[in-house]
Amino acid sequence: MTQTKIHEVLHRASLFLEKANREPKVAEILIRHHLGLSRQEWLLALRDPISEEKQIQIEADIKKHAETGIPVQHLTESEEFYGRIFQVNKHVLIPRPETEELVLAIKDYLAAQTGPVRVVDIGTGSGVIAITLALELNHAEVFATDISAEALQIAKQNADQWEADVSFLEGDFLSPVIHETTPFDVIVSNPPYIAKSEAAALSDTVRDFDPELALFAEEDGLAAYHMIIEQVKELPLKKDTLLAFEIGHTQGESVKKRIQQVFPGSHVEIKQDINGKDRMVFASHLN
Repeated sequence: MTQTKIHEVLHRASLFLEKANREPKVAEILIRHHLGLSRQEWLLALRDPISEEKQIQIEADIKKHAETGIPVQHLTESEEFYGRIFQVNKHVLIPRPETEELVLAIKDYLAAQTGPVRVVDIGTGSGVIAITLALELNHAEVFATDISAEALQIAKQNADQWEADVSFLEGDFLSPVIHETTPFDVIVSNPPYIAKSEAAALSDTVRDFDPELALFAEEDGLAAYHMIIEQVKELPLKKDTLLAFEIGHTQGESVKKRIQQVFPGSHVEIKQDINGKDRMVFASHLN
């Protein structure tokens, strides 16, 4: 009896997903996950036979994703960020490619600094921002906060996996570091920024599976920014301390305005992502 080949399972699964109005590329991700294949190995393995047991496992996950919208990252319990694989689950926001641009922009901002830098990542979730900065920056002392104990557990596992030196602290936004006496060089956050009124417009993959705590904010999605900006006032600041936010693409001007109200002498810049959408707000000269 001829054994089924990997490429045949891929073709079948891709068509099934397309008919269910899901992304066909999920098929490749799930097959690779179940077979433990890297991107390089994948292309060479397409004509290899696949066991019936593996086919059953793959088909079950494909069906689950098609019917419920469960993110493929929750099925594989992983996502790539900045070239590294991180653990994710239902307690943390799945890292997005746009957030890689935030990390890159912070690295560029700090490029001229030669000495040690202190960074705090607010609402760290899976820890990808804090861990990546700890690994990418020389002499960085990195702190990360989150109100969710479950999220911090995942973040700590990711830090251990990558041997990243990050101090994780449980609490609301900047509360755990509010009594720090040494100023931070970077205060960064990708906070919840979706207005509750926009929930219906989100895909079920996001709306039904990403943690609400990490998605939604009051005041048209601006509440977290307002709270963090107020808390920043309580911290010791350097002239070049950077406040860096990821934002929803319509929120740039509102966030910029609030920073300038609270810090009248500040220099605030709205930065765009690779798709030309407003995606980051950078502020310095806060004191």
